[in-house]
Amino acid sequence: MFKLNLPDFNLTIRKEDGKVWIFDMIRKKYIVLTPEEWVRQHFIHYLIHERKYPKSLFRIEGSLTYNKLQKRSDIVVHDRDGKPWMLVECKAPNVKLTQKAFNQVAVYNMSIGARFVAVTNGMVQYCFEASVSGSEPKHLTKFPEFPEAN
Repeated sequence: MFKLNLPDFNLTIRKEDGKVWIFDMIRKKYIVLTPEEWVRQHFIHYLIHERKYPKSLFRIEGSLTYNKLQKRSDIVVHDRDGKPWMLVECKAPNVKLTQKAFNQVAVYNMSIGARFVAVTNGMVQYCFEASVSGSEPKHLTKFPEFPEAN
């Protein structure tokens, strides 16, 4: 797999049925290792171990509906009240992050309603504070601190 611009972590990988699988610590099961999954697993570990986001508040590949279409969000981090706080869209490392990826996460967030949205391909990461009532999203130079418990 690609060397990403994210911290390394201890991978738990196995080969079975001619496929490579990676253990997802959130879903607590092995997932087929695709380039996008490689990025997702690295980014999950980055948010948990480097940014100190609580592991128990992550939801991976949750379903959402947009224009009567069933879609899946890559990563949603909830706040301590269970409300979506950050939505992350992951792309494979060889996928250039274009306006199309930013539009996708913005459209998904219309259903989810997270305060922050992010897009990553493992090489570059972008984070925005979502727009409020028609204002432009605010680009952040670093990922926000996870709020302390009340």
